[in-house]
Amino acid sequence: MSSERGAANGTTTAIVVHGAGDLRVETRELGLPRPDEAVIDVAFGGICGSDLHYWTHGAAGESMLREPLVLGHEVVGTVAVQAADGSGPAAGREVAVHPATPGHEAGRYPAERPNLSPGGTYLGSAAHLPHTQGAFASRVNLPTRMLRELPSGLSLREAALAEPAAVAWHGVSRAGSAAGKRALVVGCGPIGCLVVAVLKRAGAADVVAVDVLEAPLERAQSLGATRILSANDAEAIAAVEADIVVESSGHPRGLGSAIRGAARGGRVVMVGLQPSGEQPALMATAITRELELVGSFRFNEELDDVLAAMADGSLDVRSLVTHEYEAADALEAFGVAADPALSGKVLVKF
Repeated sequence: MSSERGAANGTTTAIVVHGAGDLRVETRELGLPRPDEAVIDVAFGGICGSDLHYWTHGAAGESMLREPLVLGHEVVGTVAVQAADGSGPAAGREVAVHPATPGHEAGRYPAERPNLSPGGTYLGSAAHLPHTQGAFASRVNLPTRMLRELPSGLSLREAALAEPAAVAWHGVSRAGSAAGKRALVVGCGPIGCLVVAVLKRAGAADVVAVDVLEAPLERAQSLGATRILSANDAEAIAAVEADIVVESSGHPRGLGSAIRGAARGGRVVMVGLQPSGEQPALMATAITRELELVGSFRFNEELDDVLAAMADGSLDVRSLVTHEYEAADALEAFGVAADPALSGKVLVKF
């Protein structure tokens, strides 16, 4: 469906999950934008691990599907109609989207870290009811505070990687200065590969990548990993003795590898979301090595840094995209994205 037709009849074509294994491409009412919302013609959306979990399991972590959910938070597009209050980019401007809305509930958290605010929402999330509908649609209404104009020379297709790259950038920033240090990245899915690229840009002297599969390791190497190791080679991982470790697999065994591979006094940043509930961990090793175990959750304003780095060429992650599908072929796109031996980042074209 063209954006012109969507504007005429007030509808949009969206990718909607109704339950585990139930993914549909639907025509939905767009609705009128609020005064501070712009109408965006979506160009590309990147399929994230959380999108896959909603499709395969009906849940992402503790966020359970309780109503149909439009997926998608890694999106870029063009402003079709500027917000009525005059805020935000003008019509015709190409934009990336910051999908978070900080919460306003009472709770203690550092004011400069709104990603930790209680009650915060994220596009395409079932954490709250009603769910926060996502942006995998041909046309969406979005608050102008979410929009970031693309720098000159940066294409929409490349900018589609900015949101996950911001997650990686935030994770690396949680590790402190990476310049001249030895880094270990456990898990080379799209986020892990982006962590490799960000570490390289940050001046890490040695970036060692670990995964169970060969294809993700090859992608990590193309993005700057200086060495690659099999996740099954515990002895080689322990011998790395990394100053900085970024765990991006989200698996308890990955966290074990991260702790084993850290040098004494090192820092382990946990970017991969571990399964909910209590999980086993090598705490004795962490204690006797005086390791710092640090969480990393989404990002704040790092999206602006990522867009600037992409535009000036210092962060080139285009090789991470392995597949591109039309929205009508969403089911095939999700199937490919779910196979890490086959795909890196899969984009849906709207």
